[in-house]
Amino acid sequence: MRTKQSPQPRAADPGGATGEGVLDARRRRTILVTVCIALMAVIASVSGLNVAQPDLAVAFGASQSTILWIINIYTLSLAALLLPLGALGDRRGRKPMLITGLTVFGVASAVAGLAPSTEVMLAARLFSGVGAAMIMPITLAVITSTFPEEERGRAIGIWTGVAGGGGVLGMFLSAALVDVANWRWLFVLPVVLVVVALGMALRSVPDSREKSGHTFDTVGALTSVVAVVGLIFVLQEGPERGWTAPATLLGLVVGLFAAVGFVAWELRRRDAALLDVRLFGERGLAGGSITLLVVFGVQAGIFVVLFPFFQAVLGWSGLLSTLALMPMAVLMMMSSGLAPKLAARIGSRSTMATGILLAGAGLALMATFVSVDGGYLSVLPGMLAMGTGMGLSMTPSTEAITGALPRERQGVASALNDVTREFGTALGVALLGALLSAGYRNAIDSRLDGVPRGAADTAREGVANALEAANGAGSHAQALARAARESFVGGWQQAMWAGVAVMAVLFLCILTRGPLRATHLSAADTEAADSVAS
Repeated sequence: MRTKQSPQPRAADPGGATGEGVLDARRRRTILVTVCIALMAVIASVSGLNVAQPDLAVAFGASQSTILWIINIYTLSLAALLLPLGALGDRRGRKPMLITGLTVFGVASAVAGLAPSTEVMLAARLFSGVGAAMIMPITLAVITSTFPEEERGRAIGIWTGVAGGGGVLGMFLSAALVDVANWRWLFVLPVVLVVVALGMALRSVPDSREKSGHTFDTVGALTSVVAVVGLIFVLQEGPERGWTAPATLLGLVVGLFAAVGFVAWELRRRDAALLDVRLFGERGLAGGSITLLVVFGVQAGIFVVLFPFFQAVLGWSGLLSTLALMPMAVLMMMSSGLAPKLAARIGSRSTMATGILLAGAGLALMATFVSVDGGYLSVLPGMLAMGTGMGLSMTPSTEAITGALPRERQGVASALNDVTREFGTALGVALLGALLSAGYRNAIDSRLDGVPRGAADTAREGVANALEAANGAGSHAQALARAARESFVGGWQQAMWAGVAVMAVLFLCILTRGPLRATHLSAADTEAADSVAS
């Protein structure tokens, strides 16, 4: 049964509001811009350092494992703290939590940019994740608790477009900064965004909070942190350490045990729970969560495949490779803005199913037509279909999640939305990356006849390693390089067809158990959605 929603909260600051406490249209637009800028700072920091791994290794004299920890510790702390800090924001006030998060995130990002050692960098990235976990759920919670129902779908669509396409934009800007300056300039962008968002938030964002008769669910918060840390650790470290390594297995056991304990405890707490897990029996919450998990997993897996294809197979620079993803990101952001209008006409379930079908078709197009000689044009149609489909499916999925929890628990709803995205991303990278690697190794083994043993062993490690080994392979150089590129495409196709199968299962699930509620838009909102698309 759906939990009854509480009345829309009044703004703490009466400026810019009507006599009934509803914020005027101009101020609502300012609030939307503010939270999207804050969100962009967080999203850009998730992907930004990926383009500077070699530079970081040289600057700190660090191993690849350490560099991966510098990148992953941010995501780990962000994912682990989303639910507890989202719930605290509901209780203590969303505006104070947003201001605190922006401050912590901005200071930590500045320290990371000036870090003299690996230890300082790791600590700065850890606190950046803490600040991001304060910011991210609050940005969506502010939208759902501020905008009236008839405008909420459009606002969530814009937020979703920034969340989905912001990572690509962040990578592009980061690659440009690394090319023209150095890796330390990567932290200028998030700091600037934070300063702008902080100034706007202090002036425009109203405060809203939950008035609960229950104590804070400390046990639920702690067990959720342990569960998320354990499971994300497995997904991040499994490909690097090995899936049967002691540390990986320990993380899996701890994560699963904590997850089971969390569910059992939340069922016992019922209405006083940090997250009422009984709501997952509802179409909206279950369908929206599964869709976001799969769609973000596939998106992350696609990026794992596309970057080596652009750089190793086509020989492009990091900046050009990131620029090649921009058409997909732009279409994703545009279709996210169109999704509320489409949902109003054909329903949320049909909109989600259409998006999933388009995204699956995009994967199939890439798997069918990708080739070494076909280059970028062999994958562009699939990328465009994927971007459009993902945008259409993400917005109604996000709205289904936030609509399943009452207005005063929107910090938790938003945090659940974000945790689902982070889990999907980690899962997609781990699984599709593993399929790509396995497919590559199987394909290249049959193409190494006559290649010197040392070069052949190196070539089996990956396409980049094979191209490096080809430089010293003498008369076999050209054949080895060609074999590596063709084997990578073979691994690509295996990973893409696996993604198609997953999307087909998701499509059937949404058709049968997807959310039924449509988003109701006013005429003004329909025109606004059209303006986003144009």
